[in-house]
Amino acid sequence: MKFFFKFFVLVSVFVFFSCSQKKATRTQEDFNNDWKFQLSDSLHEADAFSDDSSWRTLNLPHDWSIEGEFSEKNSAGVGGGALPGGIGWYRKIFTLDSLDNNKRIAIQFDGIYLNSEVWINGHSVGKRPNGYISFEYDITPFVRFGQQNIVAVKVDNSKQPNSRWYSGSGIYRDVRLVKTSKVYVGYNGVFIRTPNVAATSASVQVTATVKNDLKESQTVKLVTEIYDPEGKLVEEIESSQPIKANESIDVEQSTDVQQPQLWSVQSPKLYKAITRVIVDGDVVDDYETIFGIRSFDFDSKKGFSLNGESLKIKGVCLHHDLGCLGAAFNVRAAERQLEIMREMGVNAIRTSHNPPAPQFLDLCDRMGFIVMDEMFDMWKKKKTDFDYSIYWDEWHKRDLEDFIKRDRNHASVMIWSVGNEIGEQWDTTGIAITKELVDIVHSLDKTRPITTANNDVGLGNSLIKSGALDVIGYNYNHTKFEDFPITYPDKKFIATETTSALATRGHYDMPSDSVRVWPLAWDKVFTQGNTDNSVSAYDNVRAPWGSTHEETWKVIKKHDYLSGMFVWTGFDYIGEPTPYVWPSRSSYFGIVDLAGFPKDTYYMYQSEWTDKPVLHLFPHWNWTAGKDVDVWIYYNQADEVELFLNDKSLGIKKKTGDDLHVMWRVPFEAGVLKAISRKGGNEVLSKEIRTASKPYKIILEADRSNINATGKDLSFITVKVVDEKGTVVPDAQDLITFEVTGAGFIAGVDNGDPVSHESFKSNKRKAFHGLALLVVKSKTQAGKIHVKATSGGIQSAEIDIDVN
Repeated sequence: MKFFFKFFVLVSVFVFFSCSQKKATRTQEDFNNDWKFQLSDSLHEADAFSDDSSWRTLNLPHDWSIEGEFSEKNSAGVGGGALPGGIGWYRKIFTLDSLDNNKRIAIQFDGIYLNSEVWINGHSVGKRPNGYISFEYDITPFVRFGQQNIVAVKVDNSKQPNSRWYSGSGIYRDVRLVKTSKVYVGYNGVFIRTPNVAATSASVQVTATVKNDLKESQTVKLVTEIYDPEGKLVEEIESSQPIKANESIDVEQSTDVQQPQLWSVQSPKLYKAITRVIVDGDVVDDYETIFGIRSFDFDSKKGFSLNGESLKIKGVCLHHDLGCLGAAFNVRAAERQLEIMREMGVNAIRTSHNPPAPQFLDLCDRMGFIVMDEMFDMWKKKKTDFDYSIYWDEWHKRDLEDFIKRDRNHASVMIWSVGNEIGEQWDTTGIAITKELVDIVHSLDKTRPITTANNDVGLGNSLIKSGALDVIGYNYNHTKFEDFPITYPDKKFIATETTSALATRGHYDMPSDSVRVWPLAWDKVFTQGNTDNSVSAYDNVRAPWGSTHEETWKVIKKHDYLSGMFVWTGFDYIGEPTPYVWPSRSSYFGIVDLAGFPKDTYYMYQSEWTDKPVLHLFPHWNWTAGKDVDVWIYYNQADEVELFLNDKSLGIKKKTGDDLHVMWRVPFEAGVLKAISRKGGNEVLSKEIRTASKPYKIILEADRSNINATGKDLSFITVKVVDEKGTVVPDAQDLITFEVTGAGFIAGVDNGDPVSHESFKSNKRKAFHGLALLVVKSKTQAGKIHVKATSGGIQSAEIDIDVN
């Protein structure tokens, strides 16, 4: 009996110490809810700590500009989306448990646009002018335990223009409150590399920055556990090291992972490392890092390879706004954008021209996208009157360091860009600045190549002349791609930005077989085009510096040394409405419109970039009798396509040479236009479009009919205006009113029209070429969201979304 008692005691002690060493000691609180907000340029710091009863209550992330009215008088201009800026104030009351009085308390912001200052209980804890950078403040000296605290944030986006695109305004990304012991892993303090990767084994190197805020020296034991993608512990590393009071140390660890599961675009496997800081046998901090094991390379002759296999980078550039949601980051909205891009065949994203939300990179890690992570749109030479060049001298080093430290563990990130179309290309100062920036990046990460996106790709470009860049980035200049090995022998190539083709979804100008260049020059007032500010959706309109989608891809696909391209752009974005000015307020560059509806060129890429069978027939079939209509078809996995009009064959056509589509010129006759693709005489796909009659009813189609009761999840509902037979009416502009009740509310409305001045935050929207979009957001309780859509003279529609 004594034996069993002693055994029980020993087991209990072992379990106790095991559990105490594994207990979670770092807490991270979602700090987004229940803030107060006031938009005012007359408030002062003292006002943020006085009566806030007149302030609005809201949850973050928040963008106040998207709630405003479009006006050509707004100082951002049409380039900035023609929406208002201003000065906004945020405050939040929070209480800290008295038991936390021995802990370090920090507040983390993922992004505040622009010029933010933060106070805690009346004490200023810091300022950050950069609107895209993430940062942390140690607020331990200023908080009170066991009683209320007030955090106040001033956001000053009043001096505009400060951006060439829509920036948004406010605390538009996540905020967290982090509690740790006073011996802890620093902010973004773990860096994991996999320098040697093979099928049988991969080396893993860990650097952890450990800080000691105590007044006494400590000896820390650092234990890093590595878990495979299935959550199984596969390696554990231990090391011990002394650390002096009020100092920090970098602890280096390494191990090998056997039979690694490699991260790839097809199978994005992710590992997890938990780094535990142990002092006197107690776990005092634990820090989680997600990473991937993969190898990649840019080669001057073979192009890009991932895990030893050649891979053409098929990328798009994306701005940070989320259409009708504005700049306020939402994980589901970004995930939807990436899903739409993946269906097109995209495998890479360029974060133009700024650091993205960190959760966007989390999505790219999980979904399998290669990322070009970009930091600056300008250096010391300005592009707009109040842009980042004002802060360059004081802030660029710190901002760049914080950017690299934040993003360097992401498996998806495979290239750093330290500048886009930088003015110093034509200035000898560009040589020194390029070298400085590259040295900063290399001091923090030597595992990824560095580039700049250059619109001047000649030998006189100072950034390239510096010799510091690992990969030479070409913006446009597609006619010079094939000269690259001659211009830059043995150098590595990436097309950082291509195309700048223009299109309005659903609008078509004939004839389609000649290319229009609009405007004549980027700095000239626009004097040509369509009076309704529309652009033809055939791939035959481009900016003067750009090229059509087809002619760009034809060159890139031809040569291995052309490692890949990033098309400008994947989605339309708010601002920069080339080729027009007011009343246009958003871009025409996207392959997908602002609401997320694909334009026709989407299917050209899908036919080239995916293995799925594609047969896309356009345009719509509502025209004037006898008018010559150019019919285009994108197809793949077939030898030929036959076109029929009202069951009469209009002939068979095949792509020849490097053709990417086939075309018929057809006198319009109402009825049914049908295409059949065949391979070896056997039908592959068929597609038909019909002449629509007048609007008859509304159809609602949700991208997800089940969402989560998080207060953040979204359902995107496509709204169609159709005729009696269910055909979308291509010229329908019906005003649709939405009634949303139950466990959700309206987050935004859109229709993809670059000229619309309707509010994104309304309960109504006109259809644009027969389509509109309603975005609903869940509340925090389960139930149903009931949506009803009505419009005068046509049948209404209803749909339910389950909130779990």
